[in-house]
Amino acid sequence: MQTEINHARRAMMYVPGNDLHKIEKAAALNVDAVILDLEDGVAPGRKDEARQVIRHALESIDFGRTERFVRINALASGRGEADLQAIVPGTPDGILVPKVDDASIPDRVDQLLSSLEKEHRIEPGSISIAATIEGAIGFLNLRDICQSSPRLQALVFGAEDFTADTGITRTREAQELLLARSLLVLHGAAFGLSLIDMVQTAFSDMPLLEAECQRGTELGFTGKQVIHPAQVETVQRVFSPSEKAIAHALRVVESAHQAQSEGRGAFALDGHMVDAPVVKRAENILRRARAAGMIS
Repeated sequence: MQTEINHARRAMMYVPGNDLHKIEKAAALNVDAVILDLEDGVAPGRKDEARQVIRHALESIDFGRTERFVRINALASGRGEADLQAIVPGTPDGILVPKVDDASIPDRVDQLLSSLEKEHRIEPGSISIAATIEGAIGFLNLRDICQSSPRLQALVFGAEDFTADTGITRTREAQELLLARSLLVLHGAAFGLSLIDMVQTAFSDMPLLEAECQRGTELGFTGKQVIHPAQVETVQRVFSPSEKAIAHALRVVESAHQAQSEGRGAFALDGHMVDAPVVKRAENILRRARAAGMIS
């Protein structure tokens, strides 16, 4: 069932959790979401330090409108639960859970969050979950994962781990990932989740990034992971509805209301027939625009 999108997550930027300076810079970028990283972005010997830095950042830095996620280590690593115990008192907005292969993983994180929220007098259910799908088995279990927890708000595609897991050859054009990306969009859309596309590791190649963002929007993704501040503007621009699209969507919705008041179903607009699916697409554009603060 589709739900209202309350947060624009066009760009979600990873920041190493042990680097307070980079976290401070990220907080000033006006990026939709930051992911304060405890997993791959932090060396094994500095993960305990990173927990302390992230907790301090959550409690002391003004991130403005930016949504604050923390990527914990995988539960199977033995570090994930301790990560949550260390950073939840800082009240992050969400937890990015890596290596989600089945529904038991977000369900377990949900249970841990509920316990910690109660312990630290945090509003129950206020911390959301985003799940990274990055292994073949995770894609086979997508339907169950999408229904695993009411906290689950986003699916994130981990392309690099996915190709390593499956043996798929990673190419510049990424045609080999079309099936996986489409499966993730199909399942996430069915359950009203934000859909976050893969990282582009060539962070200085802006034409490649723009083309990949455009393909992502065409496939149905609502946002993209980024690893460098230089990527933010391009990603947030391409994943935003254009002014032209918003204006047309407003006309479609207004005309639909008028037609409904007159007892009509389908109607003509600018020489094209408009029916329920066209109106639904227009409403989706306006939801995205509202979430991004482009319209009231």
